[in-house]
Amino acid sequence: MDDAVRRLERPSLSKGETDLSAHVRFAPDTGHILLFDQRMLLMHGFSLGEMRRELIARMGMIEAREMFMRLGYQQGIEDQARIRTLTGGDIAECLVLGPRMREIEGFVRNLPLQKMEYKQDGPFYADYVWSASWEADAHLQHVGLSGEPACWMMTGYANGFCTALMGTPIVWREVECVAMGHSHCRVIGKPLDQWDDPAKDVSFLRIEEFVDLTPGHRAGLGVCKPGITPPRERTTSFGELIGASAGFNAVVQLLKKVAPTDATVLFLGESGVGKEQFSRTLHSIGPRAEAPFISVNCAAIPSELVEAELFGVEKGAYTSATQSRPGRFERADGGTLFLDEIGCLPLPAQGKLLRALQEQEIERIGDTRARHVDVRVVAATNQDLRQDVAEGRFRADLFYRLNVFPIEIPPLRNRRDDIPLLLNLFLDRYCRRFKKAVTGISEKAFDALWSYPWPGNVRELENLIERAVILVDEGGRIDIPHLFAGGEQLGNHLFSVSPVGELVNAFQQEGRGDSQSPMNSLLDMVLDQVPSFDDLEQKLIDRALARAKGNVSAAARMLKLGRGQMQYRMTKRER
Repeated sequence: MDDAVRRLERPSLSKGETDLSAHVRFAPDTGHILLFDQRMLLMHGFSLGEMRRELIARMGMIEAREMFMRLGYQQGIEDQARIRTLTGGDIAECLVLGPRMREIEGFVRNLPLQKMEYKQDGPFYADYVWSASWEADAHLQHVGLSGEPACWMMTGYANGFCTALMGTPIVWREVECVAMGHSHCRVIGKPLDQWDDPAKDVSFLRIEEFVDLTPGHRAGLGVCKPGITPPRERTTSFGELIGASAGFNAVVQLLKKVAPTDATVLFLGESGVGKEQFSRTLHSIGPRAEAPFISVNCAAIPSELVEAELFGVEKGAYTSATQSRPGRFERADGGTLFLDEIGCLPLPAQGKLLRALQEQEIERIGDTRARHVDVRVVAATNQDLRQDVAEGRFRADLFYRLNVFPIEIPPLRNRRDDIPLLLNLFLDRYCRRFKKAVTGISEKAFDALWSYPWPGNVRELENLIERAVILVDEGGRIDIPHLFAGGEQLGNHLFSVSPVGELVNAFQQEGRGDSQSPMNSLLDMVLDQVPSFDDLEQKLIDRALARAKGNVSAAARMLKLGRGQMQYRMTKRER
């Protein structure tokens, strides 16, 4: 076996394999690293290994193994979904790209003894050597020699990836491991029912918790466009209120807690973050859902008309009051009144609003009779009300009455994981409205959306998508010029990985031709570093011989040369 391992050569990369590296994005100015649309982290391997040691010490080997395998299992399912989308559902290509993905993520190098192949009616079987396994090395360094295989996360990853892809439980078992003293790690994968004693491999994986293996789910895999839809497991949705980020879900949890009560809620956040949409959702999931939801923008009403709008007018209260009219409080009776931009409310109206909140009574302008109203008040502002109180622009007693349950909605730039879902929502909305077919969005355009600072938040994103749908040709694909045609300033702070492992600008402005293609970038680097053509030829021959371990025929095949041509060049060099 060791001789067979030593003879293994890494096959040349397919187009799909090289495409994977193009989906790695570095955005240091926003603190994000992306692989497809999922956030990644560059972590110190030593620190993670030390955490692994501590977990083993605290939890025991079995519990720690369970946790790491489940973690890898989830990662495998997530990567499978993205690769399947990239390949258009081509299972054979997915089986090639899965191992490559884990190599890009820095966990291991995969060398096939019998590689994974897709046969529609044939059994699944694969046999791989794992070299440079981070987990095996970490276990030896932090824990010591093991009596059992230690590549837990990698094994879980292989299980999750193949199970989700094949639609049937696939179990990988590590039969040799460097952490046990072997010269290499080796794993074998085959269907669950083909193992003699599979219980120990799956008892802690709880496959059903991570992937639905029903035919309906399998049919739905890979139908989304690249870079658009995050995994469904992390998505929260209430109608059009949808998101996947930690910030979004934190707000949703607060909504769920306060919705069953009548407590006054104050939404805080920048303009355009969706405060009214969150307030409508709060109303829709609460006990007043069947009653009216009345919205009023305090900043849009002239100061002299605010009280009439809120509390109503009696006939004859002033010259133009030719008939009695109920205000927003009365119209919202039994339901919810949403006061947007509450910080713009004039001081006289603030006093009457405070009384209405405290007494649940209002008086129309020109009336002497108090009217009882049963209203839940939800307010919103993009101002610092505490600062307004300190400067005398807002009543302190009203602020404390409104600030019963404050909820701060983070800006879109702080919850970028929501961009793909919102993009899908708005794209569908405006394609329907304008009756236009759009095939999707280009990779560069999606990168630009991710790196854009979003001063206008969700509202600006919606406007950009509306504009793009108008500008794009029927049946076309949205690109950067369709989105950013209104004077928006794009930065150059998003980076991808070049074929030689360097960080390069992930998207260039249109019109630069193909001068920045990966191949041309590589050739430019060679021209800058190699003094002459003869020197380049010598370096290519030396490198090919090194990779072929001195085998001249194998080196010639790498260089697409005949054995005689190769020998001639080697002889010429020695003269």
